[in-house]
Amino acid sequence: MTVPTLIFDCDGVLADTERYGHLPAFNQTFEELGLPVRWSDDDYREKVLIGGGKERMASLLTPEFVAANGLPEDEDGRRAMLADWHKRKTTIYTALVASGALPGRPGIRRIVAEADASGWGLAVASTSAEPSVLAVLEHVVGSELAGRFAVFAGDIVAHKKPAPDIYLLALDQLDISADDGVVIEDSGNGVRAAVGAGLRTVVTVSAYTADEDFTGASLVVSSLGDPDEPARVIDAPAGVRPGPLVTLDDLAAVLAAPRP
Repeated sequence: MTVPTLIFDCDGVLADTERYGHLPAFNQTFEELGLPVRWSDDDYREKVLIGGGKERMASLLTPEFVAANGLPEDEDGRRAMLADWHKRKTTIYTALVASGALPGRPGIRRIVAEADASGWGLAVASTSAEPSVLAVLEHVVGSELAGRFAVFAGDIVAHKKPAPDIYLLALDQLDISADDGVVIEDSGNGVRAAVGAGLRTVVTVSAYTADEDFTGASLVVSSLGDPDEPARVIDAPAGVRPGPLVTLDDLAAVLAAPRP
């Protein structure tokens, strides 16, 4: 018998990592490299629409920027350069996570503990680098619960979100059908990826995504909710309307409901 499984995105879902982790890590990396780039909050709101950290860095590489900064012009050189840049950025980011600068989002630890106690499967599917994902996961839910997760992250698929590849891989490796998994996402790209894999999806909007298009999601909430920060229902296309705390019963109801 297949067990139901919660599949979490990482950035913006487990913690508000984009604004307080990735953005400062990118900017510190650019400073160390001597590049004339500092992304503002508004700049980064656009960059998060690009799936993957190396891909966001690559968006800088216009012919003019490459020439002005003496960067490699050949494809292999650029690929190696971006890998080095991203490796340094990941080191800075994981240090920020370890410092406690990125608190978990409301309800994450609570719902993970509830799911684990009830025998649900747990997984993370993210386009972020695996060391970054593991650092956030352990910081937010603790090492014991983090050890219960299957982790699918980084460059393990050919196409990043909004392509469904990462979720299709998770379904295959977890050996479950789309009817056995509920995804927790925060972005329009993430919803498109999960829905493209046939998965029911709950959105917890984050700092950069509140105004995005979540067509196909079964439920959109402000967060999963904790007693000191209750959840607010934004949209309920599948007819499931949680109270102040999104519970495992609510997620089971999403799983049982028809797809929007």
